[in-house]
Amino acid sequence: MNLLFAILASIFISLISLIGIFSLLLNEKKLNSLLVLLVGLSAGALIGASFLHILPEAVSSSKNQTSVFFLVVISFIFFFFLEKYLFWRHCHRGHECNIHTFVYLNLFGDGIHNFIDGLIIGTTFLIDIKLGLITTLAIVLHEVPQELGDFGVLVYGGFSKYKALFYNFISSLLCFLGVILGYCFANKVTGFIDILLPIAGGSFIYIASCDLIPELHKEPGLKTIFSFITGILLMFLLSLYHCSH
Repeated sequence: MNLLFAILASIFISLISLIGIFSLLLNEKKLNSLLVLLVGLSAGALIGASFLHILPEAVSSSKNQTSVFFLVVISFIFFFFLEKYLFWRHCHRGHECNIHTFVYLNLFGDGIHNFIDGLIIGTTFLIDIKLGLITTLAIVLHEVPQELGDFGVLVYGGFSKYKALFYNFISSLLCFLGVILGYCFANKVTGFIDILLPIAGGSFIYIASCDLIPELHKEPGLKTIFSFITGILLMFLLSLYHCSH
């Protein structure tokens, strides 16, 4: 049953890559306003999921709590390295990039990111269905603005709309592969879960703090603050539900 839920979660996340088609129905002003709210919501959800769900689970399941936070730091540094030296930029709001290299690097980086998401989903569903659902929700809230941005970048880079949707969807299927590998090998590889959970927490913190929150600072008004806090509150309410059950 846990594996079935994990597979369904990966399929749902893969289908989110097709959300770019709906951006064609909105004018640029409405699309940007929507993206700002989604970015704030996803930033809060990632922070909340990491500190309220994933890291507490990692600490409780690990025999060495110090190693948990060491791996969080290593994960943070690793994602910084990827973004700094492989030009792994999300371009959540369609900022101009180096098109000749970015289009393909974006697909490559997004594929790796989807694979890691799948590993996280597969592992958390193996531990507990509720933890898996919470992790999936946090990833979904992050994927929506990212996939809208990725679609816009691919079209801007010269891909046709249909070609952009197709390649974005192919990249998202690596999430399914990650789910299968994460679920099947988590119990067979000693310490796999103890290693992956802190890495997942560190990646969530990095994406939220380095990619998403800086975008929120560019927007005036309180709506970004409210959307960010809403994402955290959503994860907090889920943590209360998780603890009570």
